[in-house]
Amino acid sequence: MNSLIGNSAKSKSGVTNSERILPVKKPGPIIAGVIVAVIACSLLYSIITNPRFEWQVVGIYLISDNVLSGIGWTLLLTLIAMVISIVFAVGLAMMRKSVNPVLRGVSWFFIWFFRGTPVYTQLVFWGMFAVLVPRISIGIPFTSVEFWSIDSNVIMTSLTAAVVGLSLNESAYLSEIVRAGLEAVDSGQVEAAKALGMGRALTMRRVILPQAMRIIVPPLGNETIGMLKTTSLVLAVPFTLELQFATNAIANRIYKPIPLLLVASIWYLIITSILMVLQYMLEKHFAKGFEARDIVKHAQLNTDSDQR
Repeated sequence: MNSLIGNSAKSKSGVTNSERILPVKKPGPIIAGVIVAVIACSLLYSIITNPRFEWQVVGIYLISDNVLSGIGWTLLLTLIAMVISIVFAVGLAMMRKSVNPVLRGVSWFFIWFFRGTPVYTQLVFWGMFAVLVPRISIGIPFTSVEFWSIDSNVIMTSLTAAVVGLSLNESAYLSEIVRAGLEAVDSGQVEAAKALGMGRALTMRRVILPQAMRIIVPPLGNETIGMLKTTSLVLAVPFTLELQFATNAIANRIYKPIPLLLVASIWYLIITSILMVLQYMLEKHFAKGFEARDIVKHAQLNTDSDQR
């Protein structure tokens, strides 16, 4: 009877409860954590108590009408630019995977050009578009025949120039992310979809994209956060309604740049924090099926090791 109890007390590894090995407590991580906490608290205290930051001014302008309007325009720019960028990026990624060398070459040149030049410089050129191209026309190439034309100033407003500049630059980066996600899907699943009679569009929508999104979403979230902060460069167009310009305008009026920089920083931190939460939720959503597969695979490996 005692032997049965002793055997039952043993774990699968053959070690009894009394013989379990406890990890040695090392003081190093604890000491390092205390040091980092002390440094962080001292820095936070010095920032809060520093009168030069003028926190009372920060509180006054944190929710002022001009600042809130700037936040709205910043979010609008980010949303429109990211939607257009994603559409362009998917097209560029498909062109890079095309068997047509012309499509591959055009896609490669687009990505090379927009990734190789600063976004600020691109925005300056888009702001000067109406000067460089006074009229936009549609007609027969290499002839003087025109079917339709319009003054560039009518179409290329400062908002349009900002959106176009941000979208084209971002699409060059996103296209590589999309291409990496598409190529990460096992080619055997594509062949299986073809064997079932699924067309290219249906295969892309039902087989490839749901799996590729697991790879695409994390860097896409990072690019969205980056786009939010890149909108502060649209002053180069010039577009003068977004958050950074709104706070700069107030700072120039009251001669207090530091508090207004803090106002902009606080709002950027709030918005990016919300975007990070949304990114985490999207990652969890697209990883559901893969988590189940990992559990099954892990269980199979454990079963095989137990049988051995």
